[in-house]
Parts: sequence; structure tokens; C-alpha cells
Amino acid sequence: MIDQTHVEALYDCDVIDNKGEKIGSVKQVWLEDGTGRPMWAEVHTGLFGMKESFVPIQQGQVAGGAITVPVAKEQVKDAPSVHTSGNHMSDEEQEALYRHYGMIPQAKTGEHDRLDGRRGKGDRAAEVTLSEEKLDVGTRDVEAGRVRLVKHTVTEQRNVTVPVTHEEVRVVREPAKGDARRAFADDQAEVTLHREEPVVRKRTEAVERVRLEKDAVTEQKDVKGEVRKERVEVERDDERR
Repeated sequence: MIDQTHVEALYDCDVIDNKGEKIGSVKQVWLEDGTGRPMWAEVHTGLFGMKESFVPIQQGQVAGGAITVPVAKEQVKDAPSVHTSGNHMSDEEQEALYRHYGMIPQAKTGEHDRLDGRRGKGDRAAEVTLSEEKLDVGTRDVEAGRVRLVKHTVTEQRNVTVPVTHEEVRVVREPAKGDARRAFADDQAEVTLHREEPVVRKRTEAVERVRLEKDAVTEQKDVKGEVRKERVEVERDDERR
């Protein structure tokens, strides 16, 4: 429902009917005497906005810079003309509008239903709109570098100690027994000596797997940027004496 807090927002805003069609734009708002509640909007309609029609806004809804009213565009076009005098409309003119839109008039108690236009276009306050820039900070992915695993072969010397065994001869003397037929004849006996020597063989086996993994690390970065902001100053052309 429209109340006094919506008055300033109504001027020049679009008026939309109950079917979503644009009726025209608000050029003047008529208020209820005593309460100051918005009752009617004087809307410019027709070709080039040359016609002025009265639209009931008591049950309207303001949103998105427009006011939606519970009447049809055709009703507004056929609304009776109102000839205001001294920024007031007569009771008869109000009742004619009520009848046209099928509305029930409020009970009359003196000036209760008499509407005025003291908040009309001529008395609107001057205003300017101030704007300022805001910083919208986000992130984007960029390539910071590349890391690769490169495998190559190196040769190194290894010293390994291994036990080896060799045979040595030992002369054993013991008393002889038996036949002496080979006495005084040349003779010899020999044994074969053995030894172990290191033998190096190489075999290849897998000892370790190496891979690269990525971890996301979050850190805080300060971002600076210049923004523009509008300020307002009051200037006077009159000279104080």
C-alpha cells in the first residue's frame, strides 16, 4: 500500500496497470487532507503524453521505479476529466472518479476527502544523485612456472668388502709303516691348492618411485586501486549583506 514514504519516489515513475501494460508517467501526486496519504496520481497518457488522467494509487505497489495499480489501462483512458481549482478537487469530482473505478468513497467528515496538490511538480525539492566507484576484487588463474622431473644416469664408485678363502699347504710328518720297496727311489707327491677370488656381477632393480604433486597454498595479498567518488557542495548566488 502506498503511504507518505513513497511520495517522492512516485514523481515521473511509470504507472503499470493490472495487466502489466504501461499507462503513462506520474506528473503530480494528490494527497488526502489531514493525513497526507497519497490518493490519486495525475498521469500523462495518450499520444506524446498530452492527456492528463487521474489514477487511484491508494492500493498501488511501488517496485523497480514503477507503480502498479489495480485498474486497467482502458479504464484510465475513459476516466472523467477533473478540473481542479486552487490545487483542490471538489467532492463531486472525487465521487465521479470513485464511481468510474468502482471504488467505495470514504466517509466524508469536512475536509477529509478533499485532496490537494501541495506536493505537486512545482514544489518538488531539487536533488542530485551522487555516485561512487567500488572495487570489485577477484582472482584469476595465471601460469606461475613449470616443474619437471628429469632422470639421468650417474656413475659412482662403490667399495664392498667380501670374505675370500684360499688353501695353504701344511707338512705333516708321522711314522711310516709297511713296505719299504721304494726306498732310495726318487718320488714326489703334489696337491692342488685352491683359493676364492671376488667376482662382481651387476643386476638392476627398482628402488624408489618419484612423482610430482601439487598443493594449493592460500596467502593474503594486498590490492590497491583508485576509485572516484562524487561530492556535493551547496553554492549560493545571492549576496548576504
